[in-house]
Amino acid sequence: MADSLIERTVFIVSDSTGITAETFSHAVLSQFEEVRFEAIRLPFIDSADKADAAAQRIEQKARDDALPPLVFSTLVDPEIAGRIRNASCIFMDLFGAFVQHLEETLGMKSSRSVGRTHTNGLSKQYNKRIEAINFSLAHDDGQFVQGLQQADVILVGVSRCGKTPTSLYLAMQYAVRAANYPLIPEDFDRGALPHTLLPYRRKLFGLSIQPERLAEVRNERRPGSVYASLHQCRQEVADAERLMRMEGIPWLSTTTRSIEEISTKIMDEVGLDRLTY
Repeated sequence: MADSLIERTVFIVSDSTGITAETFSHAVLSQFEEVRFEAIRLPFIDSADKADAAAQRIEQKARDDALPPLVFSTLVDPEIAGRIRNASCIFMDLFGAFVQHLEETLGMKSSRSVGRTHTNGLSKQYNKRIEAINFSLAHDDGQFVQGLQQADVILVGVSRCGKTPTSLYLAMQYAVRAANYPLIPEDFDRGALPHTLLPYRRKLFGLSIQPERLAEVRNERRPGSVYASLHQCRQEVADAERLMRMEGIPWLSTTTRSIEEISTKIMDEVGLDRLTY
């Protein structure tokens, strides 16, 4: 199957970091399973000279491949975008496709300012993201219980089920103050949540995982230990899921879900799906 894959070159071109274009292109290109895409990132194309150099690189790749590369662009400046568009490529203008329609709908011109999507260092939303990251780091793995009343969500589950990366993704991407707290065998023996979490029951969201996958993850950390044994993993997962059902905590399995999907589900369930730009 791998030998029969079609190969195409993709350029991700942006006047800023290129994260928006890269995310969008990945979502679109992942639908074409019989094509292997080689992605080349060209960030910070914010001048005519840089645009001309990028266009020459695209032209050279078109000659080498004997095929026009695919170009995903979030270039804001029409002149700079035009220099790339004129190269031998299939040009997909992610800004131009929507901005004109919005200008007509809203009855005003857009600012067409470079880098507005990401990190104006003085912006309120940027500062909220930094604060959320600091909060999640401070409240990782139950290490700091003071200030939990400020959390937007508290993730619970057995050790190594994905709580920490999910907390940090929520903070970095959505400025969500996400704490996480481990459920341990002592909690299962007691048949109750840790006392620290009881005042915040409505903020809790549970993560689980298939025992076989959990054993793989734990063996990378502590190979051959009781902690990583399949028997221990099966017991902890079963006890954690039983406790979450008993306490009425919404939960999901992380085994086959991406971190983006997990985070979106959490935000939807907890009611954090409103964003302000």
